[in-house]
Amino acid sequence: MADSAAVSLKTSVSEAEWSARVELAALYRLVALHGWDDMIFTHISARVPGPEHHFLINPYGWYFEEMTASCLVKVDLEGNIVQDTTSFINPAGFTIHSAIHGAREDAHYVIHLHTVAGVGVAAQKEGLLPIGQNACLLQHQVAYHGYEGLALNHEERARLVEDLGDKPLMLLRNHGTLAVGQTAAAAWIGMFFLERACAQQVAALSGGRKHVLFAPEAAQAETKEQGRGIGLVAGLAWPGALRMLDRKSPGYAV
Repeated sequence: MADSAAVSLKTSVSEAEWSARVELAALYRLVALHGWDDMIFTHISARVPGPEHHFLINPYGWYFEEMTASCLVKVDLEGNIVQDTTSFINPAGFTIHSAIHGAREDAHYVIHLHTVAGVGVAAQKEGLLPIGQNACLLQHQVAYHGYEGLALNHEERARLVEDLGDKPLMLLRNHGTLAVGQTAAAAWIGMFFLERACAQQVAALSGGRKHVLFAPEAAQAETKEQGRGIGLVAGLAWPGALRMLDRKSPGYAV
């Protein structure tokens, strides 16, 4: 493991960067606790406050349950590591995350996952269906991007950004889920609702499409409007998520 596993960076970085590091490490741990990680693959990133347009991402080879504030790697939008570390990053993670951070001023945190349910729904032609309340709340906030293979081609970045537009959530076809947030809390609540909606859809369709009950159109319209307020509950859910981490996966804020 990298030297940063043993040495805290708290006194070596700005207070704003340290706060971003702690919140990003918390997101990694939360994903692991929910069983949404994919060994050493997939990524969560955070923009470092300041004019440099640097962002933090996981060191390649670390499991999400191991992530700490100090082990995270700081890079620029070209993928260059801009701190002293023995760690390196996954180029595929850089491609997706740098594209979104570079294009969206509100993209302070970006979560990308490869869960079974998320990939399952991303591979369905109709996408997210209005089967449950979670899906009805999110359905009009979800963008779609076609699969182009491992995200190593930098030319894909423009297409990814265009497909995402100004939406906070995305299903990457045959690939997985993605959430964007101005805060860690907003990104987390968006991903939580999306992953829950995908799991519900996979469960409902396991008995066949024919007899699945869709929400009435009037209810869909109502929840579409209600879904615009999902971000408001993020501030209530996030402190509880951190308390759960302190109980079940302490040590991320070092």
